[in-house]
Amino acid sequence: MTPERFTRINDMLNHRQPDLTVCLDQVHKPNNISAVVRTADAVGVHEVHAIWPDPDMRVSGNTASGSQQWVNVKKHYQVKEAFDDCRAQGMQIIVTNFSDEAVDYREIDYTKPTAIVLGHEKDGISAEALALADKQVIIPMVGMVQSLNVSVAAALMLFEAKHQREQAGLYGINKLPDDYCQKLLFEQGHPIYAKACRKKGIPYPHIDENGQIDAPDTWFEALRTTPDLDEFID
Repeated sequence: MTPERFTRINDMLNHRQPDLTVCLDQVHKPNNISAVVRTADAVGVHEVHAIWPDPDMRVSGNTASGSQQWVNVKKHYQVKEAFDDCRAQGMQIIVTNFSDEAVDYREIDYTKPTAIVLGHEKDGISAEALALADKQVIIPMVGMVQSLNVSVAAALMLFEAKHQREQAGLYGINKLPDDYCQKLLFEQGHPIYAKACRKKGIPYPHIDENGQIDAPDTWFEALRTTPDLDEFID
């Protein structure tokens, strides 16, 4: 791994916000999912939740192009399952919904652990998600339409969250588990070796403070003596 690559990955990890997430309530169009995941990556969201009760709605894991390398998309069958996961991390559940109870999305304190929930492209937030939410928000508009594309709504709310968190000094400190960081550094910094390890069932090595592989000779020997290794390493 080059020093530049190592620095860039570590800088990204230092800006990740594990207590901020997006939950897609039956959003199913690949272009919308892709756009939301790309925006999530841009503001430092570590993981996105996708609720797809209907198996026919589910899309492939490659929907978000290259962004899925950096943002985990966690799939759920039911709303409660996704919300329970978020609440277990102490997150407030904020849903977008056009109603008398909804407040301006900028009035929410996003420095708190937060899950932003966006609904189906046509039907919006499901009744179950609405019933389980902590707060409802709207994005004020002055035109004839009353809703934005789901990916646009996600971008507005996520960048508001980013602004608030920057003001509060919540960026710049690595808050992720070390084992996750090690895994990402190896897979993204040494992709050929990572592919060989996955293919042959060899455990990932430790990555040192310079981004290089720190492993005993036996690990390298296992790679060298593994059949068909030339498929991965020149």
